[in-house]
Amino acid sequence: MTEVRPDEAASASLWERDEEVTAVLRAVDTLCADRSSSGGLLVVQGEAGLGKTALLAEIRRLAQQRGCTVWSARGGEILKSVPFNVVRQLLQPALMSLMPEEAREYLGDWYDIAGPALGIAEPGARQADPQGVCDGLVAAVRRLAKREWPLVLLIDDAHWADEETVRWLAAFAERLDDLSVLVVVARRTGEASGDSARRLDAVAAAAGVSTLSALTPEATAGLTRATLGPHADAPFCREVWAVTGGNPYETVELLAKVQDSELEPVEAQAGELRALNRSARGGGLVARLEELGIDATRFAWAAAILGTDISVDLVARLATMGREDAVRCAELLRGARILTKPDPATSHGDDGDLEFVHPLIATAVYNSIPDALRTAMHGIAAQVVSDSGLGAAAASRHLLQVHPDDEELVEQLRKAAREHLAVGAPDAARRCLERALLEPPTPEVHARVLYELGCAALLTAPATTIEHLQRALGMPGLDGDTRVDAVWRLSQAMLHNNQLEEAVRTVEAEAARHEPGPTRLRLQAVQYMWEGLHAGETGSPDRSERLAELAARCTGRDNAERALLILRGFDAMTRGENAEEIIEVCDRALVNGRLAPGFGWTDTEWGIELLLMLAGAYAYCDRLDRAEALYTEALRTYEIAGWSGGHLALAHAYVGLGHRRRGRLREAEAALRESLRLAERVGRGLPLYWTASCNLVDTLLARGHVEEAWEVAERYGFTPPYPATILIPDPRCVRGRLLLAVGRTKDGINELEAAEKAAAARGHHNPVMVPWAADLARALATEDPARAGRLAADNRRQAERFGTDTAIGEALRCAAALETGQRAVRLAAQAVTYLEASPCQYEHAAARVEYGIASRSVAELDRGLALARSCGADGLVAQARQVLESGRGLR
Repeated sequence: MTEVRPDEAASASLWERDEEVTAVLRAVDTLCADRSSSGGLLVVQGEAGLGKTALLAEIRRLAQQRGCTVWSARGGEILKSVPFNVVRQLLQPALMSLMPEEAREYLGDWYDIAGPALGIAEPGARQADPQGVCDGLVAAVRRLAKREWPLVLLIDDAHWADEETVRWLAAFAERLDDLSVLVVVARRTGEASGDSARRLDAVAAAAGVSTLSALTPEATAGLTRATLGPHADAPFCREVWAVTGGNPYETVELLAKVQDSELEPVEAQAGELRALNRSARGGGLVARLEELGIDATRFAWAAAILGTDISVDLVARLATMGREDAVRCAELLRGARILTKPDPATSHGDDGDLEFVHPLIATAVYNSIPDALRTAMHGIAAQVVSDSGLGAAAASRHLLQVHPDDEELVEQLRKAAREHLAVGAPDAARRCLERALLEPPTPEVHARVLYELGCAALLTAPATTIEHLQRALGMPGLDGDTRVDAVWRLSQAMLHNNQLEEAVRTVEAEAARHEPGPTRLRLQAVQYMWEGLHAGETGSPDRSERLAELAARCTGRDNAERALLILRGFDAMTRGENAEEIIEVCDRALVNGRLAPGFGWTDTEWGIELLLMLAGAYAYCDRLDRAEALYTEALRTYEIAGWSGGHLALAHAYVGLGHRRRGRLREAEAALRESLRLAERVGRGLPLYWTASCNLVDTLLARGHVEEAWEVAERYGFTPPYPATILIPDPRCVRGRLLLAVGRTKDGINELEAAEKAAAARGHHNPVMVPWAADLARALATEDPARAGRLAADNRRQAERFGTDTAIGEALRCAAALETGQRAVRLAAQAVTYLEASPCQYEHAAARVEYGIASRSVAELDRGLALARSCGADGLVAQARQVLESGRGLR
């Protein structure tokens, strides 16, 4: 049992905590040993009143004794709806102590991204990306930690932390291995729900966990005697334990009541303990509060409504009382152990702030406020907060509690939603707008509120977005560009919700409402875009002909025409039409060789799908210079803007695709693994997730890492059924090649035949993007050589029609693989000639090795080996070295 002197009775929660304190000391000593020491993560959990807060206070004391910097924060039950509340408590004091230029220097590029969420910088005009803001907050702590080493972060009542803080905490906990920071989190189990609970459980799973238990009868007796004196007899001490269940907080409160009542701690008086205990909690606490008078009760209620930043002046305004009366009430409540002055070591407010002695008291006082009065007081609090200059977002948590009977609230809540979106808190914005709908809004603005709500939920809840936007479009009030934008966003949400056919029909129906002109042309372009991305047969059979006819009349004079040109180029590329003509069409969509204004990677009018289609057309038409420039620009743009969610995941995936096409396989693998890491945070099953996993499997196969490719496919669910959107490269072809590589020949052939049927149904005849024919021909070479020969011949015709060096070279490689003798040598030599002119160096290396083997040429094998090494194609390297080392028949 931890020894506690009589004057340390307030530290009751440290009784029987030797094990926990030892773990803390060990973690602090590790942290302080060296700047390069890895970070630590401790989680203290248990029911209310078991001493989590007291243990955190001891951690603070021990850490500061050893020269650590300690920052702390605390969640609040009625503050869970305030975004970034806890992380602001944690970081704001340190950042506010810096000069603005110092803060900008320490945060670097993350200042404009994380600064608004932390309340130290003004938000930008564009909606912030939530994942980017989360990553910015992680980076902020990482950079500040290097300045403040050794740093300890304490987070109390994490179960009541806002969702944005919990997201940051989970992300930060994953990155502690290379950072000298000790993070200690205290929480009640079973209190959080939804995503917050899942993330807190993940944090606990990665941490050293201390689960606190109640005091034993022996510890309770020791605490009783330390508080009341050594003359407290054993039966009395035993009854204290029986009444409180060994809960340290309840024990301290009960013993304080015993002292106040001057009850003698002997067996004869033990029967009074249960009545005293009832007065210290729940209804007894409320009765005790009422005994202090109506003014003190009003003051306590106002303090509970505010929850944080409780100052006498602010409470006085909310409770509508004079300052002198407010000061008197504050003293009464402190004397009654309901309110207290914060510990200066943990305070985040100005001098004179107040806080509740314990969260249990705050909850009991808040719940004791009559419902109607509580609602009214929240309304007054919203006004007080707004009048204090803290903004609509700060007032919004109170506005959410007000009765739906005030039309002015709609505009206040809409403004608050915009402020929340600007700092990267779309869930908080959604709550404000959902609340605004309860007023309800006037008919003139109802549709706009639904539209704004749909936009706020677009990235996080596409199904909800669809519902809100469909309702908005069915009401009057959305006209002109706003209506078109709503249709565009609705179709985007349907795309992300795997409802691509509905997306096409929605845009098609809206286009029919408009006369010929720019608006109708834009909607037609969107319709063609969704049809072009669909893996099924959504479009009509003559879709490509209609698109070609429409694009032929486009000169690229505006973005609608440029969009149609891009769509025409991409469609022609998938169909395997002449590559030179495709490039000419795509070039017409550019302005001086660059994307036109309004076509930026972060512009929302057209989205990123169109730009990825443009880059894809260039990539498969052997214009990798332009494709890679677009992919790199996307990555750089998203990193600068702080977009760390699905957009950045896609950018890394397509950068990886560019490396793969170029033959830089190591770089491709690194980019694609980063893409998958980011995609995991967004959610499995989305097209971006498939893009990353498909390309990674393809790259690992090219590297010759077959077992690893299979493990990746299994881990990330790269198996049928495939998504409704088109992926590059074709997933069936990649899956078929994988199955062949692991020896499942029959399954591989079946998968490639399925790819053949799907490609024929969609009219996709590009032999490079959908290379089923070459792989199937090789697989059938022994079993059905006649069919293999026909496939190779058809593949060559398609390649010559498409006309790129890569396509023709790959077709010749396939043909050579089916031949023997001098004919095989001649075809392999022709393949080398074409692929040497191609930008795809892996395919060139493969052709060199195959030509060297066919011709028994040491020189060609050496050249192929050097190329394969530069590409990172370990399988080709092993193949070439094996032939060279055998030496048989080489010349």
